[in-house]
Amino acid sequence: MYKRRKGRKFGRKTDQRKALIKSLVTALILKEKIKTTEAKAKELSPVIEKFITRAKKNTLSSKKLLLEFLSPKVEKKLVDEITPRYKEGKGGYTRIIKLGQRKSDGAKIAIIELIK
Repeated sequence: MYKRRKGRKFGRKTDQRKALIKSLVTALILKEKIKTTEAKAKELSPVIEKFITRAKKNTLSSKKLLLEFLSPKVEKKLVDEITPRYKEGKGGYTRIIKLGQRKSDGAKIAIIELIK
């Protein structure tokens, strides 16, 4: 029996999907709260949690790994401002709040935010 592999495709090719996730991660780190579709928020949550966990280590190797995906400005904010809040916690850094459907196309909308 065919079983679907992990992850959503969003009707995009691989490189476009990676660029979408990268832009969502960047926006969430810079603004700390974004409004997007529910599916994108659910796909974004584990990605951002892994980045925060990586940034908590604050070693040279972890910073280099973050810089492969993020710009220097975003990486600096993540390491210097966001991760000190989560020194005690072991996960659960994001919250998804469902808002209902968009009128134009009926897509389910949600807010994803970093918990303070």
